[in-house]
Amino acid sequence: MSTTAPGSAYTPTERTVPTRHRKRAAYDRELVHAILDDGCVCHLGFVRDGAPVVLPTLYARVGERLYVHGSAGSRPLRAAGGDEGLPVCLTVTHLDGLVLARSAFHHSVNYRSVVVHGTAHRVTDPAERATALDAIVDQAVPGRSADARPADDRESAATAVIALDLEEVSAKIRTGGPNDEPEDLELPHWSGVVPVRRTYGVPVPADDLAPGVPVPDYLAAL
Repeated sequence: MSTTAPGSAYTPTERTVPTRHRKRAAYDRELVHAILDDGCVCHLGFVRDGAPVVLPTLYARVGERLYVHGSAGSRPLRAAGGDEGLPVCLTVTHLDGLVLARSAFHHSVNYRSVVVHGTAHRVTDPAERATALDAIVDQAVPGRSADARPADDRESAATAVIALDLEEVSAKIRTGGPNDEPEDLELPHWSGVVPVRRTYGVPVPADDLAPGVPVPDYLAAL
């Protein structure tokens, strides 16, 4: 587990200090947790047969550890089962706005992101696996793990979980409007920010759902 003390900041490293826009980087523990907790999809990068691979997948944070699940037969999850583990880079990004400047060069986006470097290891302890799988379900839909059948032995055997400690971590954030050049301010082009927000639609029942089964409160709350 990570030894980062509660309430402290993560220590910047060569890999977590950006070469551009360093002022946008942050290492505050609570900020990193907030960005991670606001999402459920990450991108997991690793090297396979000498070539980079990046896979989108679900994740969950439990304390100072991230969990990712997948097929027990997948190559990255098998590789993480070795003693040395699997070196990875995990990223989470939220798009908050489209930043439209008067010049094409200064167009940008407002965002919140977290990048985690480290070595992932396969989780073999049954209790930790169960906690991780419930957390992954609840990260996507809070409260759902208690309202679904747990995995049976066959399903558990087909599922692998890897853990990545939050140790080498950084957040990066952009907010605000466009950074137009002074000589462009009189140009007749609209400039500003188009906010981007995540929304949920009305739950659509499965075709084979029994009549009269109500929408759970945790879904209605979305």
